[in-house]
Amino acid sequence: MFKKTNIDYNNMNNLSAKRIFNYLFGLFLITLGVGFSIKSNLGSTPVSSIPYTMTIIWGIEIGQSTIIFHILLVLIEVILLRKAFKPKHFLQVFVGILFGYFTSFSVYLTELLPDPSNIFISIGLIILSVFLVALGLFFYVPTNIIPLSVEGITQAIAIVSNRPFPKIKVYFDITIVISSFILCFIFLGVIGGSVGIGTIIAAIFVGITLKYIQKFHRYITGKPVDLKKM
Repeated sequence: MFKKTNIDYNNMNNLSAKRIFNYLFGLFLITLGVGFSIKSNLGSTPVSSIPYTMTIIWGIEIGQSTIIFHILLVLIEVILLRKAFKPKHFLQVFVGILFGYFTSFSVYLTELLPDPSNIFISIGLIILSVFLVALGLFFYVPTNIIPLSVEGITQAIAIVSNRPFPKIKVYFDITIVISSFILCFIFLGVIGGSVGIGTIIAAIFVGITLKYIQKFHRYITGKPVDLKKM
């Protein structure tokens, strides 16, 4: 029913057009997931919760706040990995800039859609957002080109702690959601702000969805995909 593929996502010796496409396509899918989460009015995705919080607090455009956030994460990676931090990972700063522009564009696209008229449509947008973010991770992380700093730091924690990437992804997402919640309360005096039920759903289920996408891919191809290699 399904044709098996011999693609090796982790072969760094062959930077093929397909790997570059998977990389860029994966990044765009993630930002599209961000756009749908914001459109749902139920809170942003964990990957964008702190940038969205910065936008709400200081009025920074979402793409600009995304770039600032990713630069800060790269600095944390350097501290975690020390000598294991590879020079190529400094390029995450430039990828963060690209991701910021993708985010601005994706949010613009989703703003063209009508606002959700009821809670069921909003929940549907969140479910779509979770799937798009997880699918985007599955496409771009295994290409092992330049990790986005959000995944780069998750990979770093997974390597340092010797824990599975999907599990660390869940823990990290929950951590930044809590941080966003606290920042909104401190600076705005509101409970929630950029964090809503949709944010919590995404924090819990993006990693889980990614795990099942991994399993499904292995089932139809017979090949595992390594999400921890840097």
